[in-house]
Amino acid sequence: MSTPMNVAVLQETPAAPPIPGLVGKARVPPPFPLPYVLGRFGWRWWTGLAALTVVTGLGVAAYALQMTRGLAVTGLGNLGQGGAAWGVYIAFDIYFVGASFAGISIAALTRLFDIKHLKPISRMAELVAILSLLMGTLCVLADLGRPLEGLLSLPRYARTQSPFFGTFSLVVATYLFASFVYLFLDGREDAARCALLGGRLARFHTWWACGYRGTPSERRRRSRASFWLAVLILPLLVAAHSTLGLIFGLQGGRPGWFSSLQGPSFVVMAGVSGIGLIVVVAGLARRLLRLETRIPRSTFRWLGNSLFVLCAVYLYLMVIEGLTATYAAPQAEARVARQVMVGQYAPIFWSVVGGLACAAALMFVQFLRGGSSIGWTMLAGLLANAASILKRYLIVVTGQTHGLQPQLPSGRYVPSWVEVCIVTGLLALGASLFLVFVKLFPILPLVPDVEAPPEGEGADIRRGWDLRRVLFCAAPLGLGLALAIVGFLGSARVGTQSHLDPVIPFSPVIFILGLILCFATALVYEILPDRN
Repeated sequence: MSTPMNVAVLQETPAAPPIPGLVGKARVPPPFPLPYVLGRFGWRWWTGLAALTVVTGLGVAAYALQMTRGLAVTGLGNLGQGGAAWGVYIAFDIYFVGASFAGISIAALTRLFDIKHLKPISRMAELVAILSLLMGTLCVLADLGRPLEGLLSLPRYARTQSPFFGTFSLVVATYLFASFVYLFLDGREDAARCALLGGRLARFHTWWACGYRGTPSERRRRSRASFWLAVLILPLLVAAHSTLGLIFGLQGGRPGWFSSLQGPSFVVMAGVSGIGLIVVVAGLARRLLRLETRIPRSTFRWLGNSLFVLCAVYLYLMVIEGLTATYAAPQAEARVARQVMVGQYAPIFWSVVGGLACAAALMFVQFLRGGSSIGWTMLAGLLANAASILKRYLIVVTGQTHGLQPQLPSGRYVPSWVEVCIVTGLLALGASLFLVFVKLFPILPLVPDVEAPPEGEGADIRRGWDLRRVLFCAAPLGLGLALAIVGFLGSARVGTQSHLDPVIPFSPVIFILGLILCFATALVYEILPDRN
């Protein structure tokens, strides 16, 4: 008896079996050959995963030590005594959230503007965004001295002015859920094709496909849902990353932080770190998974040009920030600027400038030559990521050790080995999850996007059922908007004093559930089956 065809042998399949129900003018192109094996785990994969697991285990052990002995084992200290209450945990939280910005932006912009050169890495970018958001969430939890108490207090008492509220409502809950929805819906067609091949992962792929058959109406709904999700996700991205910048920029009387440039600077730096990370991940995947024919050089050319523009813009913002802080700034602001440029933090500051300048120069030289070197582009991505991490460190730390008002004794912050181990463990955890995903699901789309059929095609769908679908979608959307408004007003203490509990209990939870329901409408719209 012949063994069932495994999902892993897609590269040996001359043509993809048609998805049942695919009728009319729909094209069924064969899948691109996959140079790696799905569902099979070789010794190289196990060795890499084992090494990453060991590093993650060290991070877990360090966090267990921090939980038992408290934040005394870290380099964090009291602000009034010259210490820093926020350190590398918050710096890497901003870095991870920034890395997610470019990931989902690439996927959304590729869908909206049909950027064919970026389509091969769109799913990879979505995965990087989701993993980065997960790592950023864990960084915030690591920074809390009592994480359980914080998680229990957030649903009940958080205010809209709280950094915790903005981080977990907009960034973690809504942004992360929207990214999950986009990835899930985007992969349904490939999941259906993989499920037809059988094998050990067939049940998982069948669940992901969720009844997808490739009918004209399904492809039409897929096109609409992905379009409107992309339209809604982009402003959400800007709002979420601006919120992180406003956490610092709106703190009046805090030299080094209080600035109108913090919001746009955070958005631009998010693009720098995110595109740099995508370049590195795509380059490694292209080499290790042998995807040379799937990820062309033009993809890296587009990413490199975008990285050059963003690096140049951020360098300009740094020049403007430096001039305003040294030319005619208040005494406290000038003191922080001197510490950053020529004082205690000067080596870190000029490393940031050098890293961004070198990354921009590498990309500009390639632009002038009209070519694209994947190796040099990856180097530029690494330099941009290193510079972005150091810049986040400068933003977080200098405003605490030298930027307090009224002026308190200046201090110094040095991360302990516990903090370094925890952050390194988080990086290893993200890499481990990425390795697992590429063995469970195609990291690149199997087929190019199929355009939605004209409105007249697909006569098997009754108009009345379309109206019923609208009603099914209008219910969660309307309920979600109502809950979001009520939850936000309750969290803002409308109708009561700011120091009292919300009028409506658990207002932050109501706000988060409302936003999640709004994005869940896309799931209802696309997955709800047709009636013949």
